[in-house]
Amino acid sequence: MKTKISTFFFLLSISLVGQNQEKIDSLKKELKAEVNIDKQIGIIEELYYSTVFTYPKKSIDYVRQSLQLAKSINSKKLEMEAYHFLGSNHMYLGNMDSSYYYHLKTKELAEILEDKLTLGVALSDIGNYHGMKGNYDKSFNTYEQAIKMFREEKDFVKVGVTMGQLGSIHMDKGNYRIAQGKFVEALKILDTLETEPYMEADIVRKIGHIQFNLKNYEEAIDYYKKALKVYLETDDNVFASEAYVDIGAAYLDLHKPEEAIENFKESIKLSEKYNIDGTAAVAYTNLGGAYTKINDFNNARKYLTKSLDYHKTNGFANNKIEVHSKMADLYLAMDQATKSLVYVNSAVNIADSVESINYQVSTYIQRSKVYEKLNNKNLALTDIKSHIVFKDSVYDQKKTQQIEELKTIYETEKKEAEIALQEEEINTLNEKAKVDKLTKGLYAGGAISGLALSGLLFFGFRQRMKKNMAEREKQKEIYKKEIEYKQKELTSQTLHLVQKNTFIQELKENLENIKNSPDKFKTEFRRIVMLLKKENASDKDWEVFKTYFSEVHNDFDQKLKTLSSNVSEKEIRLAAFLRMNLTTKEIAATLNVLPDSILKSKYRLKKKLGLDKETDLNQFLNSL
Repeated sequence: MKTKISTFFFLLSISLVGQNQEKIDSLKKELKAEVNIDKQIGIIEELYYSTVFTYPKKSIDYVRQSLQLAKSINSKKLEMEAYHFLGSNHMYLGNMDSSYYYHLKTKELAEILEDKLTLGVALSDIGNYHGMKGNYDKSFNTYEQAIKMFREEKDFVKVGVTMGQLGSIHMDKGNYRIAQGKFVEALKILDTLETEPYMEADIVRKIGHIQFNLKNYEEAIDYYKKALKVYLETDDNVFASEAYVDIGAAYLDLHKPEEAIENFKESIKLSEKYNIDGTAAVAYTNLGGAYTKINDFNNARKYLTKSLDYHKTNGFANNKIEVHSKMADLYLAMDQATKSLVYVNSAVNIADSVESINYQVSTYIQRSKVYEKLNNKNLALTDIKSHIVFKDSVYDQKKTQQIEELKTIYETEKKEAEIALQEEEINTLNEKAKVDKLTKGLYAGGAISGLALSGLLFFGFRQRMKKNMAEREKQKEIYKKEIEYKQKELTSQTLHLVQKNTFIQELKENLENIKNSPDKFKTEFRRIVMLLKKENASDKDWEVFKTYFSEVHNDFDQKLKTLSSNVSEKEIRLAAFLRMNLTTKEIAATLNVLPDSILKSKYRLKKKLGLDKETDLNQFLNSL
């Protein structure tokens, strides 16, 4: 499992440029000689900008000076800015609770001063905090509030960056398709504006995270390296050190420990030079794990011990679990099971204390292997059983996430369809076909680019020509191919799941309106015609669904027909839903029939396929 760097970028107001030590020394001398408080604050601000990403710990001292001066002259505006910078700095250093405190202070003063732009920035930072804590709903809502404020203030750089942050939280929750959609929107917005290169680099790195989570490690490394190049060119030491860890972790999962070690060492070199302790500790953990894999036990112990020393008083729970787990792996590889047990017990205890299901899955199975090595078969078996329980919970959790993601996508598409219907009533009947076509186009495309595109049209932006246009087009093509498979897979899960019930409900409501209010006949009749037109395409939708499903699941329908030539289309559809691991209840709700009807259909399908009573239909279909 990859040790996660728990810092996020959102200092939106900074224009990041490389600063040399001479300029910093010059500013320090200037500050010493200056007596005017306003000018002192200005110099301190420059010092902060010069050091925030290169020497983040030093920059905190400058902000504290600025805060004291702001309070001395009773300037709420300067005090608010100082709180914001302090919150951002603590975030970079991994001190999330301190960061949250200062962002709340920023929000409080922004509301008093009615500064909507700073309020939006504070909300975005607070949304990031909730996301890091796993409070996803709070995070989504807060980010959406921030984006709304930035749109009202027409600050589209912040809209783009915040959209990327929102995508990150969706990614953490496992909503990969939605996350990619947000990242695409962010890149489209930022690409139309004159922005600093690191802003797009941050989004590119996040797309790399998606590829890593999908186990597309080669693709992840390509994205990470593109982001790293920008960070190095702009002296962004905080994120360059993190990107090196990302690249190393991907190489390690590709079973290329030498390349992984090289990148972890580069991260440590940067982190130690600029006192980025949290990232250094994460790199120590990963480097120690890599050395264990090549049986270099001395170096493994050296770096894991460094990480342990840091995590005794600092760091996040998941990083603490990782270092204890990797230390347990080391001693087990050294055939010292008793010592290994000490560290794996710590990993299990931390995972239990924070109720981290993913880590409970990995640490309990790890401890069972240690117990097995110690010939304690009873405890090994107990841990294996716990591992299975937690693994089942993870499966249920992922299934719930997928259903929530489908619900989010569907709700978005439904709102768009409602808007289209309202516009249809104003336009002529001849214009309906065009709107319907547009609605279907948005439906088929998953509404990934709709919001960003409409925003760009509304505010009159045009795509600027870039010097690297050829490279950008090539990158877009690569991205398109990467997401194509996932789009097809999600389409196969989305089509028909909610369409029928929604159609019937809307049709009933329209008929009731006609019955209760005859004067509304014309309007409601038009609505019903549109609904019928949409529903009339359901057979075509099923054909599209079947085509995608066959591509993803290797000509599934043809395999069924080979086994039984008289299998019907309805039975193929049922088999497809079973292959997608939907329950009888879920299938019944989707097809708008009683569960008993599905049970009978399953029995008939099983009979047609020539399966005996002992053969499980679901297992059989999963094997095709």
